This record gives sequence, structure tokens and C-alpha cells, in this order.
Amino acid sequence: MIETERLILRRWREDDRPAFHAICADPQVMDWLGGVLTPGEADLRLARVEETFDRLGYGRFCVERRADGRVLGWCGVMPAHESQPIAGTPEIGWRLIPEAWGQGYATEAAAAVLADAFHRLGLPEVWAYTSPHNLKSQAVMTRLGLTR
Repeated sequence: MIETERLILRRWREDDRPAFHAICADPQVMDWLGGVLTPGEADLRLARVEETFDRLGYGRFCVERRADGRVLGWCGVMPAHESQPIAGTPEIGWRLIPEAWGQGYATEAAAAVLADAFHRLGLPEVWAYTSPHNLKSQAVMTRLGLTR
């Protein structure tokens, strides 16, 4: 678990499953991520996240707002998917509900995840990958100090 001023980043719980399904079914959230997922597809993604946590000790954390316990999305590091140019390397990513956009939550969560990846996990590098048209994610990457 990682805590920031406004967020708790933790492993997913069974009672988070409806929130995970909703995030994966939201067209705005999934716009740059290949389209919405069915509940079954979302369950497969969540199983992969949990398997990665168990195997490597890191993965996509559930992002919970401290003030009210609301699940805002996820953020974390996982090995990049084989379809990506950076396949297999540690990749940071985030996915937040639209109501959480524009409030600094993605940057706050990602900065905490990067610090954890380098300090606790000792990863030598972490990559980020996004569409050239996804300007919001590019802005988060810039605020984090990531370079091309």
C-alpha cells in the first residue's frame, strides 16, 4: 500500500470489482485503450493484475480517494504487454474515472508509484507509453519528468 496526501493506492479487493468493471466499460476512460471491455474481459485484466502482484510484488494499484473511500481508478507498474514496442519492460500506467480528471490525481498517484518502483522495488527504469494523440496522458508524463 502507498499513501499520498489525498490517495490510498492498494491492492484490489473483491468488493472493488464493480468499480473496476465500470472503469473498463466507460467509453471516455477506454478511448485510447482499445475500447470498452465486457465484465468478463475486465475480470481477465484484473486477474492478470493480481497474478503480477503475486509474482513480481508490484502491479496496478486501486486508487482510492482518502476523503471518502471512492475508487477513482488504477495506477501502477506492470510489464508492458507483448503488443507494445516496450514489451516486457516495467511500464507505468494510470486509468481514472472522468470525474477525477483535471484534479492532479493521476500525477499524484503516478509520482508515488514511481518513487515506490525506484526506492522499494529497486527497478532500474520504468517506461511509459501512450498514443501520440492522448494529450492528457502526455501532460501527466511531462509533469512527472519523464523523457522521450
